[in-house]
Formats: sequence, structure tokens, C-alpha cells
Amino acid sequence: MTTMTSGTGRWLRQGVRPGGGAVGGGDGGGVRPRGRLVCFPHAGGTATLYQGWGRLLPPELEQLSVQYPGRQDRFAEPCVEAMEELADRAAEALAALPALPTVIFGHSMGALVAYEVARRLEQGQGASPVVRLFASAAPAPGIERDSLPSLDDDALIAYACGQGGPSVDAYGEPELRPLLMPSLRADFRLLTEYRPDGPATPLRAPITALGGDRDAGCTPADLSTWSDLTTAGCDLRVFPGGHFYLHDCEAELVGLVTACLSR
Repeated sequence: MTTMTSGTGRWLRQGVRPGGGAVGGGDGGGVRPRGRLVCFPHAGGTATLYQGWGRLLPPELEQLSVQYPGRQDRFAEPCVEAMEELADRAAEALAALPALPTVIFGHSMGALVAYEVARRLEQGQGASPVVRLFASAAPAPGIERDSLPSLDDDALIAYACGQGGPSVDAYGEPELRPLLMPSLRADFRLLTEYRPDGPATPLRAPITALGGDRDAGCTPADLSTWSDLTTAGCDLRVFPGGHFYLHDCEAELVGLVTACLSR
């Protein structure tokens, strides 16, 4: 996964394609993109959650992942603890890109950030039309979540490990914990304090809500709450697995995105 070299580079990571090239890249084999997939990671997560997705897309589709501050190559930057600021800054980075039909995918906390960014893009921040929002493993904004832990470090680690997902074993390493906890703590503070300003605004784009059939923290009933946040229809897709079901379903998920951008 490579960092983009424009002014958007702090926020966006470009997916690597088969052979190491990138859509529209300067490697001599670049293909002019005709669509874009933008992915948002979970609480405590990083852009590398989606590092394999670019290899599964057809060559004419661009794949970008959002890198939140305070982790990996943005470790020296302060974490963002307010949804409004995080969504504003991510939307600004996307609005600076050339206009392309765009699908937005967010997992867990990333689904809420993705919705807020899609809302900003639809309200005129940038020229890229939002084709569809994929909201994964999270209830819609404004729905009370009883399962969030306290902000105590031990409670956060226990919760993150219970969810599974990439790199959770690292929380058990004493030398790594100080590097990982600030971003995890900031993200859960953001989730705890996030409240949409008034009634959540429905998108003009359709929504697909996705989850795992063994995810106790986000049931199909929770996923169905996204239907109130679009005027264009909401699909519900449930896959085998828990909260991080998407690791075993990457090809199918990327296929859904490709179908949206191929119509």
C-alpha cells in the first residue's frame, strides 16, 4: 500500500495492484481510472486492513484507504477524537481528487465515518458522485450502542481482543501497547461521544449494510437501521463469521463493489 504524493497524501493510501503498479500510476502500465473505491478502517485500525483489495479490483478501478492520524506512518500526529473533525478532514482530502464515481466502504467505526464523509460529499464538498455506501458491522448513526467498553485501557484491550481482527495479539506485547493504545483510546472516545447533529440526514446514494452472522455486537436487526438513512434503498447482506467476517469474504465484497461501479 503506497502513500499518495499530492496534498491528500497524509490521509489516503493507494491500493497496490497485481505486479505492484497502481491505477493511473507512473509505472508505465497505469490505466486511466473510471471509478474509485474508498475504504475506512475500524477503531484502532489502519489503512492496511484493506491492503489486499486493490489486487482484486479490475485494473480500471482505483482503490484508496483512509489513514487516520496517530497510527503507523502518522504516529507523530495527534489523534482526532471528534467525528466532525475526522469526517471534515477526510472529506476535504477526497474532494481534492479528480472527479470519479465513488463507492465508499466503512467497517465498524469506519462505517460511521464513511456515512459522515458521504454526507459531506453529497452536500457539495467535491465533484465525485457517491454511487453507494457500504456500511459494515455497525448500526446506523444515532442508534444507541450498549456494547461499547469504558475508556479504561484494560477494558478497551479486552473488548478489542474479543472482537478479533488483525493484530489484536499486539495488545498483549508490553513494548507495543504504548504505541497502540493512544489511537484505540481516541477512536473509542470518538465513538462514545458521537451524536449526529439533529436527525441523521438520509443519503441520496443507496446503502448496503453488511455483517457477520456471529457478530453479537451488530445483529441483522442492527444492520437494518441503515434503511432510514437513504432515499434510494438499502440492501442487507449477512456473511458467515464474526465482527471481522470481511477477512474471509474479501473477493465477494470486492465483487459487490465492482458491480456497483460497472453499471
